[in-house]
Amino acid sequence: MKNKETLISRDLSKNQEYIETQYSHGVNMDFVSRPLTAATGRYHLFFYSTTVDTKQLSNHVISPILSSKKDVPLPALLAVPGIESLKDMKKVEDALSSGYVVIFQEGCREAYAAKIPDLKHRAIEKAENEKTVKGPKEAFTESLDTNISIIRKRLPSKDTIVENVEIGARPAMSVSLVYIRDLANPEVLDNIRKRLKSISVDTVCNIEILEQFIEERPLSLFPTMLYSERPDNASNYIAEGFIVLMMDNSSSCLIAPATIWSFFHSPEDRYLRVIFGNFSRFIRASAYLITLFVSAVYIAITNFHSQLIPIDLLLAIAASRERVPVPVFIEVLIMEFAFELIREAGIRIPSPLGPTIGIVGALILGQAAVQANIVSPIVVILVALSGLSSFTAANYSINHTLRISRFIFICASSLFGFMSLLGAIMIWTVYLVSIKSFGVSYMSPATPSTKSTHDTFFRILLKKERWRPVFLKPQDKDKQ
Repeated sequence: MKNKETLISRDLSKNQEYIETQYSHGVNMDFVSRPLTAATGRYHLFFYSTTVDTKQLSNHVISPILSSKKDVPLPALLAVPGIESLKDMKKVEDALSSGYVVIFQEGCREAYAAKIPDLKHRAIEKAENEKTVKGPKEAFTESLDTNISIIRKRLPSKDTIVENVEIGARPAMSVSLVYIRDLANPEVLDNIRKRLKSISVDTVCNIEILEQFIEERPLSLFPTMLYSERPDNASNYIAEGFIVLMMDNSSSCLIAPATIWSFFHSPEDRYLRVIFGNFSRFIRASAYLITLFVSAVYIAITNFHSQLIPIDLLLAIAASRERVPVPVFIEVLIMEFAFELIREAGIRIPSPLGPTIGIVGALILGQAAVQANIVSPIVVILVALSGLSSFTAANYSINHTLRISRFIFICASSLFGFMSLLGAIMIWTVYLVSIKSFGVSYMSPATPSTKSTHDTFFRILLKKERWRPVFLKPQDKDKQ
């Protein structure tokens, strides 16, 4: 039933009947409809007992109403920090659904909403997917108020803005845009607002679903928004001029726009001394190359370019494959698929058993496959190295990109060796360069080259970082 133009009646019984009907009073076990009779008149309270702090309700709302002897406005009477005046039933329903206590008064054409929530959520814990040795350990929780509080603790400034945009209808949910007023690019901000307001579905429950509605290329192999569960990471990006999106019920945030380098960098890179941080990046870059190309290069060399291998190594490979009945391409695919199967099973198995079954399963499958002459020992080594390298991904979202791209390159190298592999790499690179995230080139600042600290593969000393990312077109480009 649509209530956009349903006004509040002066007749308290009519308001009571309307709200009780809308919220299935008597069926909805936690919906409370409570009448109050005081010296100043008749009142009626509506609220969800599971989302309201009943102790504060009794002390700061019910007791002041019952003890009042003078006819004073409710906002002056109640000892609650936030009191909102509601003029129609649509706003009343929005307030009730958000966990407010709504108070009606006999003879009054407006209601009042008191915010005394008691919503349950986890305590602040360590980040699970973005672990670091050096640096802050706290992670976001499923409470939006808690998450915003953590951000404001890190960016205590009047210019730190938290702007709400409502999306969906059943119920309408708020997306919080967090940015620094005199840094964020207004064009990027407007772009994000328009995409949010264009969402026409009933329900968007959390940030993970929201990402799929506002990204520019839903079928893209590369993610175009950075997903993070670390408040320190989000705060660092906000301070650079990026925009963070947050929602209730989500223990992570989205950072926009994103570049390919955002998924390569780890928050810990900046907490370490420049030499140590760059060494970690070098190891990570090497691991990315290994996971993408080691299996594909092996197929290309053994099938098409065996002259590139030293004769002793070639004989060793030939000897190990002497009794293997399948081609190298099929052999590698079997092992890659088996590794992905073990990885996926390890994630879904209950935590105490996951690591054990993953390790035992990998050892048993690998050893049995070699003894049964289904695969050669060198392929087991290469696939294990490739899979292990994929775990170095600094962000979970890019992990899927690396894994899928690996299969693309494996298939390409099986056609014409290095010729088809190089062709696939060129197409992959051209596709990568063509991507944009909210109007920002995905390869910035490498291409197109813009004035910045060029924090791509390696970073410079923090005290020499003079520019913010100019490809964002921030309002203030100079950091010093």
